Amino acid sequence: MTVLARVGQRVPAVELTPDAITLLRFGAVTRNTHRIHYDAEFAGSEGLAGPVVMAQLHGCLFHRAAAEFAGDGGRVLEVGWQNRAPAPVGERLVVSGVVAAVDPDSGEVTLDLVEHCGPGNTVCCRGRAVIIPA
Repeated sequence: MTVLARVGQRVPAVELTPDAITLLRFGAVTRNTHRIHYDAEFAGSEGLAGPVVMAQLHGCLFHRAAAEFAGDGGRVLEVGWQNRAPAPVGERLVVSGVVAAVDPDSGEVTLDLVEHCGPGNTVCCRGRAVIIPA
């Protein structure tokens, strides 16, 4: 199997700036009703500056970055991430990364991914994905 990805190759960034409506809709679809995602007063009582993006939405961005890198006809085999810092609603989220490993026998490519948030480029999440490129 010929794999075109190479270790160190950049994974193009994917971006999203989730607003309150995005979180409302995403929370409805995923049945995530935790108040830190929509209630500013409650989020404040939990030590947050305001409502924050839910973990599953971060995971969707990691999957999107992996799927776009895999290309049409490629496959995402796994995605994993760890939240490192809260991402406030309205801040731009950017997931990017690099190819960490390539298995020429199976065609599997491992991506190291990171999500930055806001004007300070805070690291909100780190993770990995395994794909088979098209």
